[in-house]
Amino acid sequence: MDDAPFESRRDDYLISTDPARLDVTAIHGYLTRSYWCPGIPREVVERSVRNSLCFGVYHNGAQVGLARVITDQATYAYLCDVYILEEHRGHGLGKWLMQAVISHPWLQGLRRFMLATRDAHALYEQFGFREVAEPQRHMELVMENPYEGAQS
Repeated sequence: MDDAPFESRRDDYLISTDPARLDVTAIHGYLTRSYWCPGIPREVVERSVRNSLCFGVYHNGAQVGLARVITDQATYAYLCDVYILEEHRGHGLGKWLMQAVISHPWLQGLRRFMLATRDAHALYEQFGFREVAEPQRHMELVMENPYEGAQS
């Protein structure tokens, strides 16, 4: 597969998969206050972005959003850590970001593409995501408060 970073520009915004552009401080700053991983240690964020396909969203060079995909690039992908900073919402950036994710060459022909969300169902449904058809076939192991007491 081509390892060249994907990039797309729109006005003063850029979406890029170039790992060198990722601002781990900005990513950590958002994730540590998110509902899905409050208090996540910076080292965990560093490791997660290093081992994932990340789509950074940038405004005039500053990171303002992210979508992280965990994938084997052949059969399965899991979409997570999707956000756009509050002050940049309302400009269609979430839809643009999802279009970039869904169209990425490494994510074509997958058997399953999963995600979990508390409140963005309407966004993901626009890209074909649906409730799990057979939830009785899926299982999970959830670690409650894994970052409690960890150093950020």
